[in-house]
Amino acid sequence: MLVVQKFGGSSVADAERVMRVAGIITDTYKQGNDVVVVVSAQGDTTDDLIEKARELNPRASKREMDMLMSAGEQISISLLAMAIDAMGYPAISLLGWQAGFETNSKYSAARIKRVNPERIRAELDKKRIVIVAGFQGLNRYDDITTLGRGGSDTSAVAIAAAMRADLCQIYTDVDGVYTADPRKVKGAQKLDEITYNEMLELATSGAQVLNNRSVEMAKKYNVELEVLSSITRVAGTKVKEVTKVEKMLIKGVAKDDGVARVALVGVPDNPGIAFKVFSRVAKAHICVDNILQSVGRDGTKDIAFTVPADDADAAVEALRDYCEMVGAQDLTVEKNVTKISIVGAGMETHENVAAGMFEALADAGINIQTISSSEIRVSVLVEKKDADRAVEAVHRHFFGE
Repeated sequence: MLVVQKFGGSSVADAERVMRVAGIITDTYKQGNDVVVVVSAQGDTTDDLIEKARELNPRASKREMDMLMSAGEQISISLLAMAIDAMGYPAISLLGWQAGFETNSKYSAARIKRVNPERIRAELDKKRIVIVAGFQGLNRYDDITTLGRGGSDTSAVAIAAAMRADLCQIYTDVDGVYTADPRKVKGAQKLDEITYNEMLELATSGAQVLNNRSVEMAKKYNVELEVLSSITRVAGTKVKEVTKVEKMLIKGVAKDDGVARVALVGVPDNPGIAFKVFSRVAKAHICVDNILQSVGRDGTKDIAFTVPADDADAAVEALRDYCEMVGAQDLTVEKNVTKISIVGAGMETHENVAAGMFEALADAGINIQTISSSEIRVSVLVEKKDADRAVEAVHRHFFGE
C-alpha cells in the first residue's frame, strides 16, 4: 500500500514535534507500507523569511522571493530525515525539483504542470521513506518556484495522483473537518466524512483546513484524502466522492475575513455593461464572487461584487477609467466586511435552508449586505464586527448548542 502523508508547519515546529511526526511516519512504514512524506516549513519560518526580505528590499522580485521562501522546506525535510534515521529507519529528503515537480513560471503562485515521480519510485524501491519539500517546483528556466498559500497540500495530492497512492493523509493542528472552527464555536462537531464538492466549497469559503487547489486536484484524480491531527492519534475526516451520511442538511459554517466589496453606483442600464466591467477585472487577474446587480431604474443600475481583500485596490484601479467614461455616479470599496457561508449537499433537496440561515442572522440582529449561492452553498456578506456572532448564530440554528 502506498501512503502519502503531509505535515504542516505547526506539526514540525520544534524538535519534540519533529520526533512525534517521525513516530507517525515510521509506524506507517512498519505496517509494510511505502511512505512518501510532504513537509511544510517549520512554524513561523516563512513569515520570518518574508520579514528578512522586507528589511532589505520591500519590493523584492517574486523570483528572488521564491528562491528565499523555498529554504524553509529544505530545513524541514532534512531535519525530519535526520530524526527518522536516528530512529533506525532509512529515509531520504528531496527538494521539489528532485521529486519531479515541473511548474509554470508564475513566481509565488506557480501551477504544477507535471510531476515525474521516477526519482521517488527509485527511492521507494530501495525501501526508503521519501521526504519531499512541499510548496515548490522548477520552471522551464530551471528557476525554483513556489505554489502559493497552501501549496504543500497541493504538492501532497499531486504526488498521490501521479503515483496512484492508496491514501493521502493531511496532518494539521486539528483532528479533522468540523462543522465550524472548534477553537471559536462552541458545539462544533467533527465530521467522519465529507464529499469533495462540500470540502471545496468550505475551502473556498474561508475554512482553513485544506487548500482549495488541493481539493480540486483530489476530486479530478479521485485521490481519497484524510484530514487528521499530528498531535492526537485519533481517526480523522475522510474526503471522497460519495459519503454515507445523507441525513445532514449542512456540513459546515465557514467565515472568510479576507474579502472586500467593490460597488459601481449608477452605471448605465444598457446591454453589455456587466461584461465590460468584469472583463476588465478579469484582465487584472482578480477573482470575483458574490455578485449583486440591482434592478434598473431611471436608466441606471448598481453592480456590487466581492474580491480578495488584497486585490481590492487593484480592482478599483482597473475600473476607474471605465466608470468615468460611462458616467457612473460612484465607485466604492468596502474592506470592513466578512463572508459567512453554509455548505452541504442536503441543500439540493431542502427548500428551507437559506431561509433558516437568514432567520438566524435576523434573530441575532445582523444585517445582510449581499447574498450568493450555488447548489450546495449559501454565502452572505456582513460587517466584520458581526462575523463571529454570525457564525455562532447560524451554527446554533442548524446544529444546536
